[in-house]
Amino acid sequence: MTSHLAVLRRCLPVWAISMLWTLAFGLWGLSRQHSVWRDEAATWQVARRSAADIWYMLGHVDAVHGLYYLLMHGLFACFGPTTTTLRLPSVLAMAVAAACVTAIGHRLAGAWAGLGGGLAFGLLPAVQFYLQEGRSYALVAAAAALSTLLLVRVSEARGGAMRWAAYGGTVLLCGLLNWLSLLILPAHAATLLWTRPRREIWTGWAAASVGATACVVPLILFSRGQSEQISWIPPLTWHMMIGPAVLLTIGGLGALLDRPKAGRLSAAAVGLPLLAVPQIGLTGLSLVQPLFLDRYVLFSLLGLALLIGAALGAAIRAATPRFPRASTWILPVVIAGSVLALLPQSLAKRSPSSRVDDVLAVAADVRRLKATGDAVLFVPAARRDTKSVSPGAFTGLRDLALTQSPEDSGTLKGVEAGPARIRAAMLAQRRILLVTDSTRVAKPASAERDRVKISVLREYFRAGADKQVRGRRVTVYERLGPDA
Repeated sequence: MTSHLAVLRRCLPVWAISMLWTLAFGLWGLSRQHSVWRDEAATWQVARRSAADIWYMLGHVDAVHGLYYLLMHGLFACFGPTTTTLRLPSVLAMAVAAACVTAIGHRLAGAWAGLGGGLAFGLLPAVQFYLQEGRSYALVAAAAALSTLLLVRVSEARGGAMRWAAYGGTVLLCGLLNWLSLLILPAHAATLLWTRPRREIWTGWAAASVGATACVVPLILFSRGQSEQISWIPPLTWHMMIGPAVLLTIGGLGALLDRPKAGRLSAAAVGLPLLAVPQIGLTGLSLVQPLFLDRYVLFSLLGLALLIGAALGAAIRAATPRFPRASTWILPVVIAGSVLALLPQSLAKRSPSSRVDDVLAVAADVRRLKATGDAVLFVPAARRDTKSVSPGAFTGLRDLALTQSPEDSGTLKGVEAGPARIRAAMLAQRRILLVTDSTRVAKPASAERDRVKISVLREYFRAGADKQVRGRRVTVYERLGPDA
């Protein structure tokens, strides 16, 4: 293989090329014009709390993300709360995942397949989205990739206790970051069924899997008591299956090009179950309780990347005998064409408009519009995340509805007073700033206290200055008169 790839390999290991490629994509536009959307705001505000406050909060909400919050707390304490600190762990994690894809593909299907898979992984639109997301999904993908690489290595050699312990440890890490990622275990089981390994491999895998799962079960049982926080996920519908169906079709074609054989560990034998089983498993769980969000099985795209790489490797091998010089250009041309084709999406995902809102943008308007003696309201209460992330912008503003802060209540949005008390507090105020969603994304108020806020403002106050920016809105209301 005296080619472009051979030259690169003399300078860098193949896996390092994919890692640097994905790292470059992650660092490109990392701050998204200094915007932070509502999901990332949850990470931001929790990470700034003390470890004791985080532990207290996990007893009420978001226990499933506990390990991630504690990790981010440590990073915020060391490097400060910035968008770089918030997102860089995800960038690094995806780079590790890409390196693992390359290492697996190289081991099972050759250097071209490994490099193609690793480069393809960094280009996938969903990967580019969560590559720069201050949440745990990229870290789950990295742990899933490491566990798959360890499974491949231990399956090809004699499985020792230390190797299986390392495998179980990475699966445990997956589960502690998000227990739905344990769907990787049936995917690995499908790979083992396909390849029919020695009995000792089955024994080691079963012991490691049972041990990891047993450690995650307490978290699963405890977090199930907090299932109300995901009650907004819609029931499964047929149109939600279009995306997974397309992925499985592409993956199936890649597996055919790789020509997998039963009983042989191959890129297809690893990649196809890794792509298909988590998608099918999450679909099945969603028939019992709505859970279907693509980010919960983001790690399944590792399988898609492996299959794409295997298909590219097979195409290059097929072309080499007849076109030895031209075949070395297949991968560069395909990757360059993919970069150009996906450029509009890549640019869009690095724009603040790629997310539903920006909690930081409206804080600047609050700072500019507030006056001495003003008060503030949030509709819904979850929009208090703007205050939690940018507390300085709200200095001097009385939070009329709040009776217990998010930190004291162990929640993300705090505890608000009843409708009657909120109404009385509003009527005693001359000016109120309302922080809410912009008209583009706003939904009708569902909570009674929020309906009271809106009705009192409409009946007794007049709307003045009104600013809408990046999915959030702040409006200044002035009292019509004491007798109104």
